[in-house]
Amino acid sequence: MNDSSLSNTAIDFDTLDPLDLIEENEPEKPDPDVMLGLLSSDDLQEQIEGVRAFCEISDSRAVPLLIERLSHNCPLIRVSAAYALGRNTDPVAVQPLIFALQNDWNGYVRKGVVWALGNSGDRAAFQPLLHALKHDIAAVRLWSASSIANVAKLDYEDNITAIPSLITTLRQDAIAAVRSNCAWAVGQLCRELPCNVVYNTAIDALIEALVEDEDLGVKEDAKTALLKLGDPRGLQMIEELEFEGVI
Repeated sequence: MNDSSLSNTAIDFDTLDPLDLIEENEPEKPDPDVMLGLLSSDDLQEQIEGVRAFCEISDSRAVPLLIERLSHNCPLIRVSAAYALGRNTDPVAVQPLIFALQNDWNGYVRKGVVWALGNSGDRAAFQPLLHALKHDIAAVRLWSASSIANVAKLDYEDNITAIPSLITTLRQDAIAAVRSNCAWAVGQLCRELPCNVVYNTAIDALIEALVEDEDLGVKEDAKTALLKLGDPRGLQMIEELEFEGVI
């Protein structure tokens, strides 16, 4: 999964990110009945239009067809299907999404899959997401961190398992955006913890990122996490650094 060529594949698709469609606030949504018909079309462009539509709209009838599209030979359809299943969450889609994460050669598809798994609210996604955080390309690692926070907070054991891996990535990942997402994820998961050894270790890691990370974005995300947690040690360090004009 760490083949450098996969990173280039992911980058090549950046102008076609279906998530951009999700974030747009268009006044008129596509007609689900029409789009369901396009999902089954023999015309590739009509299929693409249909799959992309379900990145914006929700309809349970689309789920079986979207699952089928995860194995389509066109990467654009596969990635759109992944994002669409993140919008149209359903327990039956979790295992097919996990299979895609573990087997799809295209890093851009896997990026969409980890977003969908993060939205699934299914514990079965936790270990695959943790593996992706440790071993996949940068774009997938970045989204895995956020998705891990969404899934791991549902179970205490997953929570305390996730935090050490997120801390390791926060300290070691070469990509600043990945480290930033890890800082955010650590802050999110700490909200679910009592003041125990794991919590205190996480606070130490966030303070370390605030003080030592060379990237201003990582520093800012660590600071925001500490402020939201309201931890006395974190707040004291922020106050000291602000007094010194460091942040």
